[in-house]
Amino acid sequence: MTTTQAPLFAPTFLRKLDRLALLTRRAMAGEMQGERRSPRRGSSVEFADFRPYTRGDDIRQIDWNLYARMERFFLKLMVAEEELTIHLLLDNTGSMDWGEPNKLMYARRVAAAFGYIALSSLDRVTVTALAAGPAQQLPGVRGKRGAFPLFDFLQNVPGGAGGNLQATAKRYVQAARNTGPLLLCSDLLDPEWKEALRTLSTRPFEITLVHILAPQELRPDIDGDFRLLDAEGGASLEITADLEVLRQYDEHLREWRAEIEQFCSGRGINYIFADTSVPVEDFVLANLRQRGVVR
Repeated sequence: MTTTQAPLFAPTFLRKLDRLALLTRRAMAGEMQGERRSPRRGSSVEFADFRPYTRGDDIRQIDWNLYARMERFFLKLMVAEEELTIHLLLDNTGSMDWGEPNKLMYARRVAAAFGYIALSSLDRVTVTALAAGPAQQLPGVRGKRGAFPLFDFLQNVPGGAGGNLQATAKRYVQAARNTGPLLLCSDLLDPEWKEALRTLSTRPFEITLVHILAPQELRPDIDGDFRLLDAEGGASLEITADLEVLRQYDEHLREWRAEIEQFCSGRGINYIFADTSVPVEDFVLANLRQRGVVR
């Protein structure tokens, strides 16, 4: 790991993460043996179903107790346990590299915690940064040792670039080999956020959206004349901040967040809001548990 940077987490928090597991709403087929149920049948110790014996089947799987009762041959099928691919999508566009506490750093740490929990269950974790430019991706790591390249990658993801969430989402769904749980960390300050989420929903990912905003966006403490600059190179805007303008801003913000949550609900996306003033440790251990993402 990069020694010039502070670690993402204290060892005490990592020990708490070791006791958590990701929850999935449905079984998904993986590639290698892991610790999760698969829709395929395998050779674990947990019973799944019976099926009639056909020529060429392994006679070692015949249930002889059932044969004694039915006088017919049946195979005993067991639940396969396979790894899942956990997809982490990190919005590192210019608007994310802002705020106090910084939204991009918050997203890095949320993604790192999510990925670490998955690695503890022997799942495979991939990470993709969404800003424009050369593809920035950690192709896939597995097991506890995968935490080192995972943390190193996340700590070194640059911020401040422009991007198009919808275009990036389209490329991702076309390139992803396996579906599985997908975590998107973003402030959604992109005019095409609906198209991006709709595109991700075209593949059977189990999507969790962590919508990250800074306290300065939620409760702006400003008064007077200002010129607002677009962090991603758009046009500037001159405003006069008074009580009425701030009231309208708060109303529009609440309507926007409600619109996002409703949009996600209609597509089976788990929407979780994150205020960066809430410590990441509390967000993971409390909010993600309450929303059924981890246990």
